[in-house]
Amino acid sequence: MNEQVRVAVYAHFARTGTAPTVQDLAATTGFAAEDVRGALDALHTSRDLVSRDGRIVMAHPFASIPLGFSVMGASTLWWGGCAWDSFAIPHLLHEEPDVLVATRCPACDTPHAWVVGRTAPSAGDQVAHFLTPVDRIWDDVVHTCANQRLFCSTTCVEAVHKEPGYVMDLATLWRLARGWYASRLEPGYKRRDPVSAAAYFAEVGLRGPFWGLTA
Repeated sequence: MNEQVRVAVYAHFARTGTAPTVQDLAATTGFAAEDVRGALDALHTSRDLVSRDGRIVMAHPFASIPLGFSVMGASTLWWGGCAWDSFAIPHLLHEEPDVLVATRCPACDTPHAWVVGRTAPSAGDQVAHFLTPVDRIWDDVVHTCANQRLFCSTTCVEAVHKEPGYVMDLATLWRLARGWYASRLEPGYKRRDPVSAAAYFAEVGLRGPFWGLTA
């Protein structure tokens, strides 16, 4: 039952750009509302989504609250959960060849927008800054995602964060996002374990203990 509810959550987000309610999920799955609430609690515990008081806050890479990014497809608007998630959405939605990701620099409020597709990284000199190390992401995952932002430059990063976390260019961000959520919309999806996650991070060009890597 939990997996059916999970797939229904993702299908609703992908189709509408919004989080389904308990009533939506009950109608889609045929389960009683009480059972749906129990499944959402279980999926929160297993880190398959973020649910508070029966309300879905995030189902990565989708969010039901604004966290600094809008992602526009051909006819659907999503909130991106963070820089990582916003760049991941077109890789997950095969019917969308590309999307328009828009945000503002947290330091100087300069607006930025990129067409993000599946074939090559987006052009630009901007940088992504991640504040929270990977082993602390789920201590407060909403705070973590709210602090994975895109800045004009490292100068803007340092204007906001006196002790920056991890800074990467747009090409690295695109590679990180490209395969991280592969098959998440499909039944039977399994989250990466720490070993496979570390291997993925190294493969896309991330380095150091911030990502749980020795090199």
